[in-house]
Amino acid sequence: MLAPSVDLATYGWDPAWQATFAEHAGAGFVPGRVVSQAREQVDAITATGPVVAIMQRGFRRAAVAAGDYPTVGDWLTLEPFADGSGAAVRAVLPRRSAFARGRSDGSGQVGRQVVAANVDTVFIVVALTRDYNLRRAERYLALAWSSGAHPVVILNKADLADDAAGRREEVAALAAGADVHVLSALTGAGLEALAPYLVAARTVCLLGSSGVGKSTITNALLGEGRQRVRDVREDDHRGRHTTTGRELFVLPGGGLLIDTPGMRSIGLWESDDGLETTFADIDALAPSCRFSDCSHRAEPGCAVIAAIEAGDLDPERLSSQRKLERELRAQERRASPPAARLATRRFARAIRTVNKEKHRMQRWEYP
Repeated sequence: MLAPSVDLATYGWDPAWQATFAEHAGAGFVPGRVVSQAREQVDAITATGPVVAIMQRGFRRAAVAAGDYPTVGDWLTLEPFADGSGAAVRAVLPRRSAFARGRSDGSGQVGRQVVAANVDTVFIVVALTRDYNLRRAERYLALAWSSGAHPVVILNKADLADDAAGRREEVAALAAGADVHVLSALTGAGLEALAPYLVAARTVCLLGSSGVGKSTITNALLGEGRQRVRDVREDDHRGRHTTTGRELFVLPGGGLLIDTPGMRSIGLWESDDGLETTFADIDALAPSCRFSDCSHRAEPGCAVIAAIEAGDLDPERLSSQRKLERELRAQERRASPPAARLATRRFARAIRTVNKEKHRMQRWEYP
């Protein structure tokens, strides 16, 4: 019998994972971590090497939603095939963290898509070009804070920025305590600041829109051109998709890095905690409002409005918070038909109440 060829500790396996897997070990199953995913194919690494992980009919029947399927970073319970052609997925071990977004299935229903799992640190990559967008950064931060991983903002393409230091101050003001680093993956300037996060057996995930330089960062950290890169469009500096699947790499220093395709849409999913952390500055002001149910619109004694008028709070921050909260509530209704029906009934009752009051007032005014 061949000796194990892979030390799973390199991929983050530890005593806690071993304890979680214990109930499966007696059945002849083996653990494996998902290292790549493209369309329906999932590749995993096991103690005896890489295998293609097959999701058979039984697993598919048991999976309630898209978020139950394996994604890059997941630890799986696998049953190897006797002919060595692959292994069947029997279970996904409980995730320690999961970066998930809401995504439409094309029929109007919204489901949970897990982009990466069991991540320790999320690198949110923002390009210092014309595509630089603070509101998009807030959206990524909200999702990252709710994932269970710790976000770090990377401002890439500093070689193309006129005021990189000023941009850093802007992002740091809304990052809610997350570290912010300025670098140029193309020239290598500032890459050394990422070293403290890239430690052995710890997993970092790169997230960001197309063209922000995630693949260039991956190649720079690997020390070789493993990921294909393309120039952004000259007319609007928007990126083009180069990475089409998700992949986990072992870095030369022992850290683990997950590269993901650029995301055109970043739908919120169960991000209440993430919103609270992302907009902690606004939530910190709210208790000082005169009314406990203050909507921060026109109420007298509103501490949030006072902070805006004093120049201490950017009004765009409040507008962004409201937009994301509305989007989250709407997505929850789309994801849950009963919740949507309840919201519709409540809205209909409110309209009926208003109409009755208008009718009553009209009768009073014109007897």
